[in-house]
Amino acid sequence: MECVEHCNICPHRCGAKRGVYEGEGFCKMGVRPKVARVGPHYWEEPCISGSRGSGAVFFSGCTLKCVFCQNYEISADHVGVFITPHQLANCYRNLEDQGVHNINLVSAAHYLEAVLESFEIYKPKIPVLYNSSGYESVDSLRRLEGNIDIYLPDFKYSDNRMAERYSKAFNYSQVALAAIEEMVLQTGDIKYDKDGIVQRGTIVRVLVLPNHTKDAMAILDCLRANFGKSILVSILGQYVPTGEAYKYPEINRTLTEKEYDKVVNHAVKLDLEGFTQDLAAADEKYIPDFTPATSDYFGYGSTHKT
Repeated sequence: MECVEHCNICPHRCGAKRGVYEGEGFCKMGVRPKVARVGPHYWEEPCISGSRGSGAVFFSGCTLKCVFCQNYEISADHVGVFITPHQLANCYRNLEDQGVHNINLVSAAHYLEAVLESFEIYKPKIPVLYNSSGYESVDSLRRLEGNIDIYLPDFKYSDNRMAERYSKAFNYSQVALAAIEEMVLQTGDIKYDKDGIVQRGTIVRVLVLPNHTKDAMAILDCLRANFGKSILVSILGQYVPTGEAYKYPEINRTLTEKEYDKVVNHAVKLDLEGFTQDLAAADEKYIPDFTPATSDYFGYGSTHKT
């Protein structure tokens, strides 16, 4: 895995130099994957987590800088352990051995090369799920084709001014729409196994922010117009003001039931299919524990901590 002199794998197109362990670009990450948590995850949508959990690999760093990120500890503070593509492949094996329903790559966009290399070493025998912010390069997604069975992108904003204010993302709406179009093109319609666990398809998450129900409804309009019932839509009410949300008074609180119901009712009106959430999910107890993993889990020798 070589260092990169001019990285352009995400929509920021920094053209920045990335060394092994750190980089000069927007994400500040090097080319070697940094992982914060590996293990069964039971708090995804029911058709993903099922009864045995989703085999989640949480990557450190991110191509967005969401001020309210619930995984702020790893996305902004970069908590985690450096591993090699061989060790990443070993994670897939270990998760499969635990009986999870799928391999769930959480925020892996900035480690594209390492992820592709890990698949050359070992291709999981269970579905691979790509869990994404939605801010993805179509060119990079095309390189993943054939390796990803399920895409789970966010569609965070319809209003690009919100995207710039809260996530430092430019042209987010257009970028996310193009990315989801590519994801749907690759996966086709939703397919389940006999137990109702998704085996293939695209599920789009819409996180409802306080005081921004109109934007969430505009996203739903866009999804209905462009994808009809070829996707599932997951309307999230789990927003908790973490990270630096306290600096933005308009989002420094949880959702009201009235706000959430307004968005859900709009989805019903549009005849969208998917999932809703109990507002009790808006609790920090559902944020994963990102205690650094040990080298014993990954195998293939020692790891590097920072």
